[in-house]
Parts: sequence; structure tokens; C-alpha cells
Amino acid sequence: QVQLVESGGGLVQAGGSLRLSCAASGLTFSSYAMGWFRQAPGEEREFVAAINLRGDNRFHADSVKDRFTISRDNAKNTVYLRMNSLQPVDTAVYYCAAAPTWGPGVSETAASPYWGQGTQVTVSS
Repeated sequence: QVQLVESGGGLVQAGGSLRLSCAASGLTFSSYAMGWFRQAPGEEREFVAAINLRGDNRFHADSVKDRFTISRDNAKNTVYLRMNSLQPVDTAVYYCAAAPTWGPGVSETAASPYWGQGTQVTVSS
């Protein structure tokens, strides 16, 4: 079965950095667009970033643009999220997701049938 396993979360001070990883199995990784979403307590799950099948096209939410960067390694079946200049508002559970098609709709949670279990990121002030 399809498994997406996130890692790399943790506690970091404001201004710090983390790199999240999401290892995929049970699917043809290079056939899926990949995305990162996050959910803070009491909030809706929100889009963070997405990357296309080949990794040569990507976009990020305005709230993280210029601080976060999504990338992928199809040889390793892994997608990454590099997070710099972290702020307390970035505190959330971060989820990776796999979507069978690439396009503007990939930022919607409904576009992704496969999700990881999430990894907690906590940024202290």
C-alpha cells in the first residue's frame, strides 16, 4: 500500500531552520506531484508548497515564499521542505501529500489521495 513517511520535525528557536523529508513507497513516485501542507491547532489544513513530477516547476504559499523551498529526489522517492527563518506562526503539524496530476488545483487538499501521518514543527520565540 502507499506510504508517505515524514521526518525532520522538531523544536527550533525563531530564526532557525529545519529540513523536512517525506519518503514515499507503494507508488510510482515520479508519476505524482508532491506537496506539503500544514495544520496548526484549531486551524484548517493549509497549503505550503508543491512540486511537479520532474521537479522543475514548483510554487509556494505567499506566507512562506522566500523562506521555504520544496524539492524532490526521484531516485530516492523523497520530497523535501527546507524551512529557513522560522517564526512562531510556522508552528504546526506538517504533512506531505501525493497528487496524481499537476496544476493549480494541486494546492487543494482534495487533489491528493495520499497523505503522510505528519511531523510536528514547533518554533519558540
